[in-house]
Amino acid sequence: MSQGPSLRLATRPRLKSTGEYGGSRPPGKARGSGRRRKAAARLTVFGVVQGVGFRPCVYRLARRLGFDGWVENTGSGVEIHVEGPSAAALEKFPAALRRGLPPLAVIENLDFRAAAVEGFRGFEIRKTRDAGGFVFISPDIATCPECLKEITTPGERRYRYAFTNCTNCGPRYTIVRDLPYDRPRTTMAGFAMCPDCRREYEDPLDRRHHAQPIACPVCGPRLTLNDARTGRALGGAVPKAAELILKGKILAVKGLGGFHLVCNPFDRKAVARLRRAKARRTKPLALMARDIGVVERFAAVGPAERRLLQSPRRPIVLLKKKKDIAFIAPNLDEVGFMLPYTPLHHLLLERLELVVATSSNAKDAPIMKDEEEGVRKLCDAVLAHDRPIAMRADDSVVKVAGGRPLFVRRARGYVPYPQPVPKGLRVDATLVALGGEFKNTISLYKNGYVVTSQFLGDLDDYRNFGYFEETLAHLLRLFDARPEAVVTDLHPDFRTTRYAEKMGLPHYRVQHHFAHVLAPLLEHGHQPGRRVLGVALDGYGYGEDGTAWGGEFLLAGYDGYERFARFKPVPLPGGDLAAREPWRMALAYLDEAFGAALPDLAVIRRVGRRRADAVLKMVHGGVRSPLASSCGRLFDAASFLAGTAPERMEFEAEAAMRFEAAADKAFRGVYPVPLSSPGPGRPMDISFGPLIRTLVRDIEKGTPVSVVSARFHDSLAGLVLRVAERARRAHGTDTVSLAGGVFLNRRLLERTEKRLAAKGFRVFRPVAYSPNDESLSLGQIARGLARVKNGGS
Repeated sequence: MSQGPSLRLATRPRLKSTGEYGGSRPPGKARGSGRRRKAAARLTVFGVVQGVGFRPCVYRLARRLGFDGWVENTGSGVEIHVEGPSAAALEKFPAALRRGLPPLAVIENLDFRAAAVEGFRGFEIRKTRDAGGFVFISPDIATCPECLKEITTPGERRYRYAFTNCTNCGPRYTIVRDLPYDRPRTTMAGFAMCPDCRREYEDPLDRRHHAQPIACPVCGPRLTLNDARTGRALGGAVPKAAELILKGKILAVKGLGGFHLVCNPFDRKAVARLRRAKARRTKPLALMARDIGVVERFAAVGPAERRLLQSPRRPIVLLKKKKDIAFIAPNLDEVGFMLPYTPLHHLLLERLELVVATSSNAKDAPIMKDEEEGVRKLCDAVLAHDRPIAMRADDSVVKVAGGRPLFVRRARGYVPYPQPVPKGLRVDATLVALGGEFKNTISLYKNGYVVTSQFLGDLDDYRNFGYFEETLAHLLRLFDARPEAVVTDLHPDFRTTRYAEKMGLPHYRVQHHFAHVLAPLLEHGHQPGRRVLGVALDGYGYGEDGTAWGGEFLLAGYDGYERFARFKPVPLPGGDLAAREPWRMALAYLDEAFGAALPDLAVIRRVGRRRADAVLKMVHGGVRSPLASSCGRLFDAASFLAGTAPERMEFEAEAAMRFEAAADKAFRGVYPVPLSSPGPGRPMDISFGPLIRTLVRDIEKGTPVSVVSARFHDSLAGLVLRVAERARRAHGTDTVSLAGGVFLNRRLLERTEKRLAAKGFRVFRPVAYSPNDESLSLGQIARGLARVKNGGS
């Protein structure tokens, strides 16, 4: 994925003189009989170059250099024609353009070629050419310093205006309906510009030139504040909203990609009411702070976290707690903070230094973008506006591991940034990958790039599946895509698999953990032809043999994989219930480790002898107890045995997150995890019986939970290294791909990366994407491209 402006010249010929190109001025194209031009060039620019002030930048540069010609948006990027005094002068244009790019522009490819002189006089920005193609759109970007200064400076015409924006900031992806990116194709189409806005919009030297969401208090969107139950208008808008929050009320506040539910984090009754409204007993709530100084009072902010918090993308950043706020992130050692990213947020936070700002959705449903979707049931008042949202998007959530981003959720601010595909994988076909079933995303491949959607949630909820269909249609329309093949997970009963079967396209199915492993390879530009050791640790994925996988070591390349090692399968008592009730997995692992001589542990006594005996009977009889090699379930078991997990989890990975939070920061040794020697053609089975027995002995003798957790985490990090070393000796693999939701565990990821790097391994892990199931669609694209390149095999 592109991390910033870049420039690659596809061709760079020496330009010839006018005489060599015919030199005559074509009829109807002259702009006067002024200066004689000796050379001309045509540039086609591909990347994030629409809606980001790119054309005005080109205009200003051409004027400064004294070049004539034009620039226009097309269906495939931006086209530029420049005429100058000499070939040598024109050849300096691309480098000068790169140096002066607008903040949000990203050039992925630039084709520079000689052209015939057409005799233009002056330089102009042409009207967008309406044609199909493939062009990128910028993500939504936080309010820039210039706009923030305007809304806080008395006398400015946008003083305290909640929808102030320019070409360097404001809504993009969430308001665009179609490309090329022009106002009539956005949700601003219904707002006619006043003369002042029109003048700014049409002035190439103004920073609002062709800023499609441009608005002001005279002609733009307006705020409303209404009582949620009666619909009665409440005067005062932002000041009144702040007053209500201070009085303990819950407000729904309409943002870029949907509504936030907002309340005072220090008002325990308000937070408790909010949790009841969302059916969210313990799951962490996000906070929005007025400024970085407020954040630093409550959490530790390192340099990398600071950069993320203050970046134009404005994600929620998970930070280590310094001062706990009750009921916001219970039982965890980290809390999520973000800074204001719209003018409305800035105005609201003038009066409130800190608020809860969580997505306005019913449990497991997508974020609400319209009042009609039921947001009034969740709050006391609604602070809304009349600018429609074309595409809903949650806030992105990220933490820092090893000095680099680790995404928990990739959405607003990062979508739909393009990801270049390694050259050896590129094909002419267009592909779409539909992801899995949980934490879903969609990825679209076209012309050498992948665009991955925002987080779509779990598709077992019909509302999220509607969101999936809405997003798929939006992406195909936005990027003028007509897929020639579709890729999904191997699982036959996933909704995405069934949906793909009805699309009437060649359908490729990719094993879950294989897709996980391929995603970091594609992201980091790994070329085909050399295998890696893929380490995929998660809760569940449908295996080639029809069983549940989740602790996998794969020798993999884009063309296929073999299973090198796996966690030894253990029963899941109660099937899906085992993923929600950690005590079930604790019993399964105790039975595996001790057999009939189960230790008498306090945590098991709390479960009750009757329930424990019933579960053990299921395990021994093989009743509703499928086998699984799941790393996620191993974490659940260890967390429960150590006393950090609840009997029933409210949200996925709750037990593992609590266990990680309890870990001592120091190295406290490791538990034994022996490696076996597998038979021919079989993967190595990794048994955790010895680890569980030693961990239980620690618990019985009163070893602090912090030490138990530290040893467990370091045992897994050491295990990955040992398996990687064995694979290197046997197969020469010196690259490791780390993937799967378990690697959202910061301690495990950092210590695994560090150990591997110290032994000379090259480590790929997701940086621009999440290691969880959000990355499946990206890995599916990688495998789909390899299949297409090999003729479908």
